[in-house]
Amino acid sequence: MAKLSTDELLSAFEELTLIELSDFVKAFEEKFDVTAAAPVAVAAGPVGGAPAEAAEEKSEFDVILEAAGDKKIQVIKEVRALTSLGLKEAKDLVDGAPKPVLEGADKDAAEKAKAALEGAGATVTLK
Repeated sequence: MAKLSTDELLSAFEELTLIELSDFVKAFEEKFDVTAAAPVAVAAGPVGGAPAEAAEEKSEFDVILEAAGDKKIQVIKEVRALTSLGLKEAKDLVDGAPKPVLEGADKDAAEKAKAALEGAGATVTLK
């Protein structure tokens, strides 16, 4: 098997969605019996945009957890399922709402994440 360089691996990871990357991290952790030391973060694209960009259809969305609601434990479970966060990190994210759960996700992934979190009782917005 050919050995991939760091740049080649990074290029391959850039093409993955957050959910695909999260699934990869979980599989990697299981295969090698390790735990990621820090949550995987993907750059969310440019913060400031020209007015011409606003006219284009938005292709990347941020899933923002506004409030956990009554079923906090189910919301924490959903956050963990959507990200590679550990239990403490997911609990801190839910406790610190409003906070982004996914950043730079495509429309389908963002809609699925919103539906899953709302199904668990959370209040969620897409930006």
